Amino acid sequence: MAAAAARQLGLRAVRAGPVSGPGRCGRAGVRRAGRALAVGELSRPLASPQAPASVVWRSVLGIAPRAGLAWRPLRCGSSSAEAPAAKTEDESFLRWFLLLIPVTAFGLGTWQVQRRKWKLQLIAELESRVMAEPIPLPADPVELKNLEYRPVKVRGHFDHSKELYMMPRMMVDPAREAGRLSSVAESGAYVVTPFHCTELGITILVNRGFVPRRKVNPDTRRKGQVEGEVALVGVVRLTEARKPFVPENSPERKQWHYRDLEAMARLTGAEPIFIDADFKSTVPGGPIGGQTRVTLRNEHLQYIVTWYGLCAATSYLWYKKFLSRTPGV
Repeated sequence: MAAAAARQLGLRAVRAGPVSGPGRCGRAGVRRAGRALAVGELSRPLASPQAPASVVWRSVLGIAPRAGLAWRPLRCGSSSAEAPAAKTEDESFLRWFLLLIPVTAFGLGTWQVQRRKWKLQLIAELESRVMAEPIPLPADPVELKNLEYRPVKVRGHFDHSKELYMMPRMMVDPAREAGRLSSVAESGAYVVTPFHCTELGITILVNRGFVPRRKVNPDTRRKGQVEGEVALVGVVRLTEARKPFVPENSPERKQWHYRDLEAMARLTGAEPIFIDADFKSTVPGGPIGGQTRVTLRNEHLQYIVTWYGLCAATSYLWYKKFLSRTPGV
């Protein structure tokens, strides 16, 4: 090994080119310098035969280690062992993180079950309230906040000169007490008329019922304009907020798209009390009463199916990805 190193050093010296210009003397000098260098390198004491190969090469090549530095072999085993550990930690985090999806879906499905129970109870309460016996109308509007859909009875007379119109509206089938939509597709309006209550001494607003669009003008239905004192039974209704995409009311045209009791009361001089007259108040040629819709959205069953279905699907996918690969599971 030492002889090979010497030969390499000699060749490097020869390839380095002439030192003192061209000519035979220059080439001879180069050869002498190369032989001297080789002999000098061979005269150095080499490491012991038991020394590592790196020490032998440093001795041959004349490389001296820096002070304070030690030559150590690279250790690759620790890096290769740390990689699987990090991968295992990542998979463990991903496993528990993805488990949140079916757990959350199950919780939302259970919450919708409770919401559906509450909604069914509310619908049953409203239906029983509509079918209850009518009570005298309270004079205080504050008392009416808990009486929506409750039948009340009043006595008095109409002021047809201040009619208002809620439009466009579709007629509700008066033959059904629950107030569900009929198959009649004709559009029209609800006629809202101030009603002076004789016993209470106040004026309220009464939705007399539905008229087709061609009968909105009161001159076309003079026969149905009730005169004199009458007794009415109606359902209490509260004010409502304007929903998205619903046009603004037009008080100057007496057209209302949603029930704004305060504005209606200011325009007519009545109290912000509103009732829907029942079907028995209908007179020939007049509005058709009983236009109360007792409707509450109850779509919770669809939500229950959606959330529980999502829970089942994601639980199966989670099992296939993580548990089915685990030995013994």
